Amino acid sequence: MIPNSLMKDISIGIIGGGLMGREMASAFARWCAMADVTVRPVLTAVADLNPATLDWFKIIPSCTQLVTDYHALLANPAIDVVYVAVPHHLHEKIYLDVLAAGKDLFAEKPFGIDLPAAERILAAVKSSGRFVRCSSEMPFFPGAQRAFSIARGGEIGRVLEVVSGFHHSSDLDPTKPANWKRRNVTCGEGGVLNDLGMHACHVPLRLGWKPQRLFAQLQKGYPTRPDGQGGTTPCDTWDNASLSTWCSIAGQEVPLRLEMKRLAPGATNTWFIEILGTDGGVRFSTAEPKTLWIFERGKEQWWKRTELGFGTPFKTVTGGIFEPGFPDVIQQMWAAFLMERAGQLDGRFGCATPEEAVATHEIFAAALRSQAQGSVVAVPA
Repeated sequence: MIPNSLMKDISIGIIGGGLMGREMASAFARWCAMADVTVRPVLTAVADLNPATLDWFKIIPSCTQLVTDYHALLANPAIDVVYVAVPHHLHEKIYLDVLAAGKDLFAEKPFGIDLPAAERILAAVKSSGRFVRCSSEMPFFPGAQRAFSIARGGEIGRVLEVVSGFHHSSDLDPTKPANWKRRNVTCGEGGVLNDLGMHACHVPLRLGWKPQRLFAQLQKGYPTRPDGQGGTTPCDTWDNASLSTWCSIAGQEVPLRLEMKRLAPGATNTWFIEILGTDGGVRFSTAEPKTLWIFERGKEQWWKRTELGFGTPFKTVTGGIFEPGFPDVIQQMWAAFLMERAGQLDGRFGCATPEEAVATHEIFAAALRSQAQGSVVAVPA
C-alpha cells in the first residue's frame, strides 16, 4: 500500500461544475481510499458560468480559484490537467483552448458535437502533444473488467455474437423539463448516440471490434417537453438507438448490437455487455453490480453465477466483500487516467483514447445515414 504522503500531487481544474463536475470532485476527496497509485488529484480551480454552482466547491479547501470565465482557469500556471464537462456544442472550442494553454485534457464524451468536430479535436491533440483521454467510467466495474479479460483471452472460442448497451428510463416521464440534451443544436444530431454511445462502444472498440457496416433503428420520444418556465419547448433529438452491426473478429464476420436508450422502461442507469462464443460466454450488467454470469460448455451447457465483490483494477482500502458503485468506478477511471499519464498503467484497462472517441463518431455518423436511407451503410475503417 502506497501512503498518501508519497503520492505525487496533480493539480486539477474543472470547467463545468454541474453534475459530473461535482462527481469528479467527490472522487478526489475520497482519494485516501486508493492503495496502489502513485499520483493524487488535487482540485485547484473550477470555472462555471453560474456563481451559485461555484458555491458548492467552497467546501473543498484545496479549491482556491472559482471563476465564471474559464480562460482565467486556463491562465493558472499551477494547473496540470483540465476536466471539461459542458454541453456538446461547446466541446470543440473549449477543448482546443485547453490544449492551446498547454494543459492535459480529460474530455467528456462525445468529444465534439459531430464527426467533423471530433476530427478537428483529434488533429489538435496530435499537434499539441498533450495527454488526452475521454471519460467513460462503466467499463471500470469489476464485472466489466472480467468480461473484457475473458473476451481478450480467447476463452470463449469463436465469437458468435456481442451485445453492448446503456439504458436510461427517466425520459419516460413527459413532465420532465427539457434540457440541452433534448435539442440538436446543443446535443448534436446524434442525440442519444452522442449522449450514451461512448458507453456502448468503449469495450468493443478496445477489443478491436469496430463495426464495418450497420443498420440503425432510431426513435424519438416526446416532441415537446415543459421548458421549466411554464411553457413547452420542442425536443428534436433521437432518444433511442439500436444499431445492428457487423464486425470482424479473428477473421470471422460477427453480429454486434449496440443499444443506447433514454426510453427504456425499468432501467435507471444500466450498462451491460454480453459476449457469446462456441466454447463459452460472459454476461454482465450494472443492474447486478456484484454478479458475473459465465457460460460454460462441456457434455452439458450451463450459466455459472459468480459473486465478484470489490475487485477493482486499482486496489483500495475497501473490503473485498463489498459491492462497487458509480462513485467507485468514477474514481477508478481517474486512477486509470492519471496513472497512464504518468506512464504507470502497467497493462490495466485505460480510458477511452481520442482515436476511439473519433471511431464512435464514425459509427454515429453511419447510423444517421442508415436511418435516413433505411438501409445498411458502411462505417469507415
